[in-house]
Amino acid sequence: MRTDGPRGAAAREARERGTAARLELARPGRYFGTAVAAGHLGEADYAATLDREFNSATPENEMKWDATEPSRGTFTFSAADRVVDHARAQGMDVRGHTLVWHSQLPSWVGALGAADLRAAMNDHIDQVMGRYKGQIHSWDVVNEAFQDGGSGARRSSPFQDKLGDGYIEEAFRTARAADPAAKLCYNDYNTDGVNAKSTAVYAMVKDFKARGVPIDCVGFQGHFNSNSPVPADLRANLQRFADLGVDVQITELDIEGSGTAQADAYARVVDACLAVDRCTGITVWGVTDKYSWRSGGTPLLFDGNYDAKPAYDAVLAALGGDGGGGEPGEGTATCTATYTRTADWNSGYNGQITVTAGSEPISSWAATVTFAAPQQVQATWNATPSWSGNVMTARPSWNGTLAAGASTGFGFTVSKNGSDAAPVVGGCTAS
Repeated sequence: MRTDGPRGAAAREARERGTAARLELARPGRYFGTAVAAGHLGEADYAATLDREFNSATPENEMKWDATEPSRGTFTFSAADRVVDHARAQGMDVRGHTLVWHSQLPSWVGALGAADLRAAMNDHIDQVMGRYKGQIHSWDVVNEAFQDGGSGARRSSPFQDKLGDGYIEEAFRTARAADPAAKLCYNDYNTDGVNAKSTAVYAMVKDFKARGVPIDCVGFQGHFNSNSPVPADLRANLQRFADLGVDVQITELDIEGSGTAQADAYARVVDACLAVDRCTGITVWGVTDKYSWRSGGTPLLFDGNYDAKPAYDAVLAALGGDGGGGEPGEGTATCTATYTRTADWNSGYNGQITVTAGSEPISSWAATVTFAAPQQVQATWNATPSWSGNVMTARPSWNGTLAAGASTGFGFTVSKNGSDAAPVVGGCTAS
């Protein structure tokens, strides 16, 4: 669902230079958004960067329970209205964040008994969603309901402790009645790769889909740093959720770091989303480093002076753009990458990746390939590799220019070290 508001020619021209326009060209109907703080909208550079670069807005704090219902039955929407009104005036989609969460709750919520808490939860969903009915693309209905670690258990919260596991299903059913047109999402962190926590969420979503509980999408927050890097199996994890029949979204992306390492990490996330048909959008968690909740880690695409960082250029390249804010061409540079095992023996194998240009000529390409541990790549040919853990990004050594529909390839020799698993191609980007 798009909720386009008025857009003048000047606004359209500016937007054509940014990340959102690149994504719309590469994958029509998807969004590239950001978290928005109402208090910064009066800053000219903040608003200009927001309007130029993004086509989706998520209120950073303005729709959370403490902001919208500080005392029971008393609702305040002025800050949230400011974000929604600004976004819709620019033709942006809006993501609602978040209705039911253990954090940022006013104290009165936790003091309620079970019956009152159930009534308050449902009324809160009705009132907040009712305020913005027809204006919100996707809602994070329930946020962060599972514990970290290997247990796969639900997190302790007033809702879990007093209402039990069923509160999540009840929240989704209430939300569907409140705004039948909005997509309803479950959202969490540290679920980006395949692990015990994401598997517990997966089991819940699978159960919901089997029983007809209304859930349309799953959000993966994407808060990364050197101790918690982009997982090699991000694409595979997104795909297994998509295979359940839900959309998947990167909802709060920020990656601490700088330079090439940060840029490569951002590109891997974009590649993973573009490779999954039901990955409908990416939201970075803030416009500029200086206002990030992790500002010390400089995790966003724009620095404190609103200058684009190498990560921004990497995102544009991954989306099929030219980097540096230049204008897109009439067509969109795209490519596909497919894997074939060309030789096999007890201790190893040879593989080949075939890179094929899309409907437009390309001058360069990059393909990511993830190898299963403890396999080791012993040699490569016809490409220049770079590495992040067991993820190889291959770029052309001489064979980057391809006519529309033409193909080239590169190969590698792998030592199995006990694993015969096939590598996973993470996607292909072209310029």
